[in-house]
Amino acid sequence: MGSSVSKVPAQVSDATSSSELLNEKGFVRPQSSASSTVGSPPLATDGSISLSNVDAWESTAAADPKIQLARTILAHTNIKSTLTSRPAGVAIPHVFNHEVEFKAGPVTNQKSSGRCWLFATTNVIRHEVMKKLKLKEFQLSQSYLFFWDKLNKSNYYLELSIENADLPVDDRLVNFLADDLISDGGQWDMVVNLLETYGLVPQPIYPESFHSSASSPVNNLLKMKLREHALTLRALSSSLKADPSVSPQSAISTLRAKKEELMQEVYTIMSATLGVPPKPDAAFTWEYYTEDGKYAKWEGTPLQFYKAFTAKFSPAQSFSLINDPRNEYGKLYTVDKLGNIWGGRPVLYVNTEIDDLKQAIVRSIKAGQPVFFGCDVGQFSDSGKGVGIMDTDYFEYEQAFNITLGLTKAQRLQTNESAMTHAMVISAVHVDEKTGRPVRFKVENSWGEDSGVQGYNVMSDKWFDQFVFQVVVHKSLATKEHVKIFESGERVVLPAWDPMGALA
Repeated sequence: MGSSVSKVPAQVSDATSSSELLNEKGFVRPQSSASSTVGSPPLATDGSISLSNVDAWESTAAADPKIQLARTILAHTNIKSTLTSRPAGVAIPHVFNHEVEFKAGPVTNQKSSGRCWLFATTNVIRHEVMKKLKLKEFQLSQSYLFFWDKLNKSNYYLELSIENADLPVDDRLVNFLADDLISDGGQWDMVVNLLETYGLVPQPIYPESFHSSASSPVNNLLKMKLREHALTLRALSSSLKADPSVSPQSAISTLRAKKEELMQEVYTIMSATLGVPPKPDAAFTWEYYTEDGKYAKWEGTPLQFYKAFTAKFSPAQSFSLINDPRNEYGKLYTVDKLGNIWGGRPVLYVNTEIDDLKQAIVRSIKAGQPVFFGCDVGQFSDSGKGVGIMDTDYFEYEQAFNITLGLTKAQRLQTNESAMTHAMVISAVHVDEKTGRPVRFKVENSWGEDSGVQGYNVMSDKWFDQFVFQVVVHKSLATKEHVKIFESGERVVLPAWDPMGALA
């Protein structure tokens, strides 16, 4: 199992204070002492770039044959496709010795939308649906959850606008909340809110629309209206507070009545572009064929459908382990003002060491449960057709440019170089038979069959260390220590703009 959950990461005090730092590939890079940084005066004393600077830089580059070779090649090609390492690609085959026994399909495709967290969630849950109903291929409706999430995020933003109406409109918090106010992305606890409130339906019951697959146009329209609505509520709040005859309770009641009036426009836009969704308590009939071609049907409500197929590993009984080396391990964290359903379950993370996340995956896979996880997918990964590799050794940038990439995981978070940008599913792991440690992971993406190897990537252990931030584990498969921390409710609140608030 993992190390002690109370251990504090080395980077927590100061990411640059250590005499040694890990570079991008996990090797130790010596850190220069402060005294050795005092050297010659600058060529440009005013802080600009002078021609003397350029001459000096060019002289150094021109004398390096490696740089000359790089210039010959890279001016005509894409560095990402050119600088791939053949040995690294060979070293991590798409072969695994522990895999979820039941294979679900088809490979899903979120298309031009940011719904990866909803696809990852439904790809996890559909395993149980397909096993129980003996289905060959099956998808749950990601659009159904998308509709209710977007509607609730709109309401959440307007509630925050009421709550923070006394702050200046250019206050950092107000400005931050108005930036990406109804992101397509989300977090595990947010999808639990949706599932527990609205349930699930098969995709044929609420199919894709143009704007669920290409969400930018409707998002832009909704954000324009919601920012206008926020100003309307701020102005109304100001006038109500200026009236001594209006009590605080009456003011809130009036503001919420006005908000509901404004939300009519949001609902109208969404129902026109995405379609009117089934009600969570309204019965539907789903007709289908089993894997052997026999006719069957299922009848019930979306909430009943959700409960019927999540009894073994209930999403509500699952929680997030994260690895955030900026902050103390063995504690529960949340992010201020982050959520989708007003008054719903907060976003909660148990921060722990990276090996604890890996062992949670191994336990889950051996139990037949695929794993939802959050990562920074764009870093050192190649999802090209037939490739599907996530490995810090795969791109030889350091060799080609004669540089060292030395940021640690903590420093990437501190400098906005990295964050949890994408959610996917781990459905297999390869464990070293001698050490019992995982060495690579099978990743199910939601970018269609032309991504990776028929929709799947292989992720190395080194890549996991650097760019995986979150793993969702069921309480029955978690350690007692982690469950205790999660259930304690004693949480550290990170600011709204903290990178742990990034939506996958």
